[in-house]
Amino acid sequence: MGKYKKILVAVDGSESSRNALLQAFRLAVDEKCWITVASVAPPLTGDLDLTGVKDIHAALAKPCEDALAEANRMAAEERVLIKTVCEEGETYERIVDLADAENCDIIVMGRRGLKRIDRTLVGSVTARVIGYTQRDVLVVPAGAVLGWKKILVATDGSRFSSIAVSKAIDFAAAYGGSLVVVSVVDVPAEFYAEAPAAVEDMVRKAKEYTAAVRTQAGAAGVQAETHVGEAEAFEAIVKLARDQAVNMIVVGSHGRTGLRRLLMGSVTEKVIGHAPCPVLVAKS
Repeated sequence: MGKYKKILVAVDGSESSRNALLQAFRLAVDEKCWITVASVAPPLTGDLDLTGVKDIHAALAKPCEDALAEANRMAAEERVLIKTVCEEGETYERIVDLADAENCDIIVMGRRGLKRIDRTLVGSVTARVIGYTQRDVLVVPAGAVLGWKKILVATDGSRFSSIAVSKAIDFAAAYGGSLVVVSVVDVPAEFYAEAPAAVEDMVRKAKEYTAAVRTQAGAAGVQAETHVGEAEAFEAIVKLARDQAVNMIVVGSHGRTGLRRLLMGSVTEKVIGHAPCPVLVAKS
């Protein structure tokens, strides 16, 4: 299996978070692991002397309690055992802290539907969770179904992408899946005319990166096909995912030190925002 033992699912009562929870149930059954479901109520702010504090507490906590009550109903229908936690505070902080406190291996979150596809994730709870946590994060688009039969993994030869590659190979080996391996040469159009030799060198390195992954996958008994794209990185990754009808995209993340890059339009962020399938951000 993929070696996950404990899952934290963040829910907020939205359609996307309900689907994320359903897919987390599937992951938990496959991985034989425990699930903690968390919802976060906003902190109390303002002058509490101006109104009844109990009413404010109840009003702020109600969406959290409703989301967890629905999670319990869904778990009962699916015959899955879960633990529910209602937290209070800054949402991304509470999710990250709870994942640490519960020693969860992965955080599962939903992503809004395609009607919001042109909106970036800058400042969103999802982006901040990914930026701050050291746990893997699985982001599930509304309506998407979890699967491991055909996994796309992106590599740029860095140690961060090597973590993603290892994770993708582990899951493909565990579930009898195959890999689609891609490395993208992403340079401005004028660069091709000004420095064609440099572009050729980048393409050569990209081919070496993907070939190395294919060799690594082959050693684990996993079939892998390789692709080198020459386009904006996230567009090449998302297009290939659609063309190949993959079940999962696995990408790396630069972690805490790369938080600013993550929140300012990184490849990982854009892949998450546009992907047609779940995206696993591999951290460990």
